[in-house]
Amino acid sequence: MAQIPSRPLAVSLGDPAGIGPEVVAKCWDRRADFGLPPFTAIGDPRSVAQIWDGPIEMIDDPRQADSVFDHALPIIQIASAEGDIPGRPSVSGAHCSLDSLEIGVGLTRSGSAAAVVTGPVSKEQLYSIGFTHPGQTEFVAERCGVSRGNVAMMLAGPSLRTVPVTTHIPLAEVPSHLSAALIEARGRTTLRGLQRNFGIPDPTLAISGLNPHSGEGGMLGREELELIEPAIAALRAEGWRVTGPHAAESMFNSAARARYDAALCMYHDQALIPLKALHFEDGVNVTLGLPIVRTAPDHGTAFDIAGQDLADPRPMASAIQMAAFCAANREMAE
Repeated sequence: MAQIPSRPLAVSLGDPAGIGPEVVAKCWDRRADFGLPPFTAIGDPRSVAQIWDGPIEMIDDPRQADSVFDHALPIIQIASAEGDIPGRPSVSGAHCSLDSLEIGVGLTRSGSAAAVVTGPVSKEQLYSIGFTHPGQTEFVAERCGVSRGNVAMMLAGPSLRTVPVTTHIPLAEVPSHLSAALIEARGRTTLRGLQRNFGIPDPTLAISGLNPHSGEGGMLGREELELIEPAIAALRAEGWRVTGPHAAESMFNSAARARYDAALCMYHDQALIPLKALHFEDGVNVTLGLPIVRTAPDHGTAFDIAGQDLADPRPMASAIQMAAFCAANREMAE
């Protein structure tokens, strides 16, 4: 990932009581080791100063980060009503994390930032202040004027990219939520995302089955015959390179992974287990289908270790690297 976009990135710190401030500060500290491009943090600088004694410089615009980044961590200040204590989430911290997210998305939409990287937030705390979205992905989509049905969550690592068709629903409800139209829509979003964000002109998408052994011709379930195969046929008719339905048990070995650019899976764990098995430290959440680039580290707030200098910055560094890579690919295509 050597590509660097022409503008700095915006990185929201997430919940100020979580590990977001710590891992962002550590990323700046190790910016040369990680090969990170200029970025600005967005959030309450007190949350960084509490856990880090490095240099901080306030800026007003992400584009100022270029002149600051070599000697200090640039921060666009979001003042929290109260200074949060690491590991102790609060209502004021929830407001701060939401404001940071809002501003990060706005700056990226306006073109001031090349991409937005979102730090981890507490959904429980956000819900307590009236947040009505399932997560940050849906919030970002709404702010970009995109319906949640037209975005897809990709988990991306160096050797595997996966996209779940259904996400946070009970396993027993997955079959009733699947449809040929939904599989087709997620597949199309994934293929276009591979072109725009990853610079792959003619991507190949492997689509998994739902049932063991991909249904065994209907003996172990008919979703492959009635839903997945029609969706594959429709995508192929549009000229896309799509294979499947594949038995999930055999589509993630190294030889199989070499034959496709991304795997579309039918439910959450089918997509995330292989990704996390291979790339637990460097897997990145990439939102596809947006007019902007948005990435996030694949971890939560970790309130239990916040402020103890135990947080690993590698997932956040990977999210920043991925955002820069995707933003640079989009710039080259313009």
